[in-house]
Amino acid sequence: MPDLSRPELPVARVAVDIPLSHLDRPFDYAVTAEQDADAVPGARVRVRFAGRLRDGFILDRAATADHEGVLTPLSKIVSSEPVLTPEIARLIRKVADHYAGTFADVMRLAVPPRHAATELAEGVRTHHELPADHPAGPLIDYPTGTDFLAALRAGRQPRAVWQVTPSAAPSGEWALGVATAARACAESGRGAVIIVPDQEDLDRLSAACAQLLGATGFAVLVAEAGPAARYRAFLAASRGDVRVVIGNRAAAYAPVHDLGLIALWDDGDDLLAEQRAPYPHTRDVVALRAHDAQAAVLFASYARTAELQAWLERGWLRELADDRTVVRHTAPRVKVTADSDFALSRDPAARAARLPHEVFEMVRATLPQGPVLVQVPRAGYLVSLVCQECREPARCGFCGGPTRIPAGAPQRSATVQVSCSWCGRPQTNWECPICSSRRVRSPIVGADRTAEELGRAFPQTSVRQSIGGKRLATVADTSGIVVATPGAEPVAVGGYAGAVLLDTPLLLLRQDLRATEEALRRWLNVVALVRSGADGGSVIAVGESSGRALQALVRIDPGGFAARELADRVAARFPPAVTLITVEGRAESLSEFASLIRAPAHTEFLGPTELPVQQPGVGDASATAVQRLTLRAPLAEGVQLVGAAKEAAAVRSARKSDGPLRIRVNPIGLS
Repeated sequence: MPDLSRPELPVARVAVDIPLSHLDRPFDYAVTAEQDADAVPGARVRVRFAGRLRDGFILDRAATADHEGVLTPLSKIVSSEPVLTPEIARLIRKVADHYAGTFADVMRLAVPPRHAATELAEGVRTHHELPADHPAGPLIDYPTGTDFLAALRAGRQPRAVWQVTPSAAPSGEWALGVATAARACAESGRGAVIIVPDQEDLDRLSAACAQLLGATGFAVLVAEAGPAARYRAFLAASRGDVRVVIGNRAAAYAPVHDLGLIALWDDGDDLLAEQRAPYPHTRDVVALRAHDAQAAVLFASYARTAELQAWLERGWLRELADDRTVVRHTAPRVKVTADSDFALSRDPAARAARLPHEVFEMVRATLPQGPVLVQVPRAGYLVSLVCQECREPARCGFCGGPTRIPAGAPQRSATVQVSCSWCGRPQTNWECPICSSRRVRSPIVGADRTAEELGRAFPQTSVRQSIGGKRLATVADTSGIVVATPGAEPVAVGGYAGAVLLDTPLLLLRQDLRATEEALRRWLNVVALVRSGADGGSVIAVGESSGRALQALVRIDPGGFAARELADRVAARFPPAVTLITVEGRAESLSEFASLIRAPAHTEFLGPTELPVQQPGVGDASATAVQRLTLRAPLAEGVQLVGAAKEAAAVRSARKSDGPLRIRVNPIGLS
C-alpha cells in the first residue's frame, strides 16, 4: 500500500538566494506531509544551506532527487503564493547565462520582496471591459501599422521597429501608439508588457492606456513605487487580474499570463541598463523573453540604436516607418548654422560664435508664434574655467579641483574671484601657474549663463529654465523661451514653435563608444517636441554642418545613421558586431582570471589597462588601483566566451579568491 503520510512528489528543487557562481544551480530538499499543500512551484521558502537559513523559491516538485542520500527538509514555507512562474524562471536563467551572471542576482531584479499585508489582503477579481470609445492611435497612419495591429488581433507574433516620426503632430504620439498595440493584443485575449525608461514617459503612457484600456485595465509596475504598491501590481499580473502591465525596467519580468506582446520605448536610453550585477540591458531581456514566450515585439523610438539596426539587417525585426516624403512634411524643418557660403558671408564669425546671428534671427521670428526651446548640454553658470591667455585649466590651489565663477559674476575681470567646485574655497587673486595671467574664460557655458544672455537679448520675453531637479512639467502655448538640459525638456501645449540646439560638440566629443548615437537621440527628442513642418515648426543647431550626426538630424534619417554606425562598429570590431566582455578588478585578480578562462580560439585579450579614478582625492596612496581586461570574440563564438567567463568566475568563487571582479557583457558604456 502507498504511504499516505508521504507526499506524492516528495522532492522540491529550490533556487537558493546565494549569488556565488560555483553554486549557481538548484538544490533538492525534502517536502514533509505538512508542507505538501503549500510547497507549490513558485512559492517562497526558507531552507538550511551550509548551516544558515537562506531564502529561496521552489522551481519544481519531483518524485526522486538527483543524488542519493537523505535530503534536508524545507525549513519553512514563507508563502504559498506562486510568485515565480515557470516562464519567468526560464527567463531568469536565460538572462543570467547571457550576462555571465547567477540566477540569484537576476531573481532579485525580477521578483520584488514580499509585502505580507498586501499579499494577505482580499483582492476582488473583476472582469475589465475595454472602452468602446477610444482614439484610433497613430499606428494606422504608418504604411504597415494597420497590418501590425491586425496581426496582433489575430493572435500572431509580429516583430517590428516602429520609427516614430519626431514631431508634435499626432503621428508622433508614441504613447498612444504602443497603447493601441497593447489594446489590439488584449482584444485577442492575450497579455502585454510595455516598458519605458523614466517617470515622465510612464506618466504619458499611463494617460494613453487609461483611454484605450480603461482606468483599471492595466497595472503600473515600478521599483520606485514603494514595497506595497510594487508588490500589489506584481500580484495583479501574477494572479491574472490584469492583462497589461506597464513600467520601467522592472516590468520586463512582469508575470503576465499568456504574453502576446512586449514593447519597449526608446531602447537607447541609458536608464534601461541595469546598474546591478549582472548588468542586463532591458532591450536584450525583451528579446530573450519574446523568443522564449513566442510573443510579438515592438521597439519604438525617435532614434535608432546600432543593436536594433543589426536585428533589422538579420531579419529578426521589420521596419515600421513613414515614407521619406511624409517624414519631410511632418517633421519640423531642421538646419545647421553656417551651412552655406551665403550664411558665412552674412555672419563670418558664425562658426566660431556660440550664439551666431542666425540663432537670434530664428528666435526673433519664431517667438510671436509660440514658445521656443533652447537645449544646453550642461547645467550651471560657467561650468569650467581656463586661463584666458594660455588655456591652462584653472585649478584650486588647495585641492586641485576645478574652479568656477558664481552666477551673476562677470566672465572676465582683472581681479576675477573664483571658487573651487570640490572644496568650495574662494581662490582670492587667482594666478595662472604657467603664464601668471589673472584673466580666465569659460569654454563650457551652462544653462544659467545661457538663460542670462538670452534674457538680455530679448528683454521683453519670459525666459525660464528646466534642469534636473527643477524640471518644468509643461509649457503654455504662449511666447517665451525655455532653456533646458538634455532629458529635462518640458512638453509644450501644442508643441514648440521652434528649438535651438547649442554646444553640439560637447555631446559629440565625449570619449564614449555611443557618444554620437546618444547625441542624435537627444537631439531627435527635442525635434519631437516641435510642431510639424506644415505648421511652421523649425529647429536650428549650432555646430559643424558636415558632421555625420548633424547631417542625419537635418535629414531626419536615424535609420541611415544607424546603418552607417553599425558598419563602423563592424569595421572596428565593437558591439553589436562582436561579443565583448570587460572584467574590472585588481591586477592580481585579473591575472588569475586570465589564467583560468578557457576562451574560444578567436578571442582577443585587450589590456589590462588602468582605470581613471572618478572621485576627488586622486593622490590618495591608500587607494587600490583598478584595472580593466577586455575580451572580444566573433558573434559565432560569443556564447562560448560568456560561458568561459562564467566558468572562470565560478572557479575563483570556489577557491574563495581575494579581490572581487566586475564582469560585464557588452556594456552600454565603453570609454
